[in-house]
Amino acid sequence: MAIVVGTIIGSGIFLVPCEMMRDAGSSWLVYLAWIVGGLLSMFGAMTYAELSSLLPYAGGEYVYLRGAYGDTTAFLYMWTWFAVAKPSSIAAMAVGLVRTLAVFPSLHFLQTAIPGLPGPIYWSQIAAIVAAWTLTGVNYIGVQKAGNFQLVFTILKAALILVVVAVCFGAASGSFANFTTTVPTTTPGIGGFMLALIATLWAYDGWSDLTAVAGEVRNPARSLPLALIGGLGVVAVLFMATNAAMQYVLPASTIAISEQPAVAALSRVAGARGAGFVAIAMAVSIFVAINGTTMSGARAPFAAARDGLFFRPFAHIHPRFHSPSVALVVQAILTTVLLLLLNRFEQFFELTIFSEWLFYALTASTVFVFRHKYPNQPRPYRVWGYPVLPAIFFLAAAAILVYSFVGNLKGSLLGTLLILAGLPVLWLVRRQNRQIER
Repeated sequence: MAIVVGTIIGSGIFLVPCEMMRDAGSSWLVYLAWIVGGLLSMFGAMTYAELSSLLPYAGGEYVYLRGAYGDTTAFLYMWTWFAVAKPSSIAAMAVGLVRTLAVFPSLHFLQTAIPGLPGPIYWSQIAAIVAAWTLTGVNYIGVQKAGNFQLVFTILKAALILVVVAVCFGAASGSFANFTTTVPTTTPGIGGFMLALIATLWAYDGWSDLTAVAGEVRNPARSLPLALIGGLGVVAVLFMATNAAMQYVLPASTIAISEQPAVAALSRVAGARGAGFVAIAMAVSIFVAINGTTMSGARAPFAAARDGLFFRPFAHIHPRFHSPSVALVVQAILTTVLLLLLNRFEQFFELTIFSEWLFYALTASTVFVFRHKYPNQPRPYRVWGYPVLPAIFFLAAAAILVYSFVGNLKGSLLGTLLILAGLPVLWLVRRQNRQIER
């Protein structure tokens, strides 16, 4: 459960409320988006819980897609996950971490360029790279140590968030009247709500990561469903409490112009010390989320290489630490390349959102395939409300794909091209395997 909670609660809850308010235009629509996003994510987690109890193997979605749709679909998922989605997600959170730390006067230099280097390379990029490699090292020495790290800091993270919520609701300057405030929006109606919903789903993202390390979890058939559903439930409560606390202190107009609404809220009720406290809470939250994402990201290429669908070195297990060491190192290298080429949080977000939800929809559809192909195979957990809840999640994912594609045509087209770029890589892998067999 610590992996689920720790991975989901990262930068999203602290950074996206301003964008959501600008898109939706009212506090009640923002809160509705958090509720709907939480329900949709719960439907997805319940669907994945059945899949993970049926196929409790390392690789998660890769395993489900391969069993339902064959090698090519599974490879394209693995390729997208490993080459695009996970490095971009790690890079986005690392940039968010550094941007949060830069609020402290002693760390303002992080936003300045390094003199004497060709091209504008900022200290923030170097700091983000250091954070990514540090947590790669934690995961390199084994999932048990990374899991212990996740557990301790997830508890700390949750405690810090609850303190932020308590301080905001205890402020004399707060008012429930703020929940009725509005702000002009350029995308009124369903369009603005959908954009706000996409932002909440980005914040909730990460609930599927536990399935990637299923092969390293004790009693996965029982533990994974409990962790997925229970962990997401805890996150939903913390998210909505945090959002309500910010709205209790700040009107819609202030949230819409605040890049870090949580910092603005604590600054208003507790001054500079309050702002510093919430910045530390944000940094811890993001740091733990990077750890969880790093932990899960290397498992899909490991599983594919083990099955002969990726280059064989990626199947290497470290003899001492029992971790997919080669996959972890290459993942860190790809993250480093992205951090050197790009420097804005939004650029990484654009690379991930389309490709992730495409495969969320495909993976959710496999529950129907397996129910048809293996109706009598034991399932320690069966998704409640089948087939309605999985169908709702699938249709919602399809709608999100349409809105994200239309709203970010350039990023979505780039994501599509990067997915299709995996086809020649698959051809090379198969060619290499044929040569080895000869």
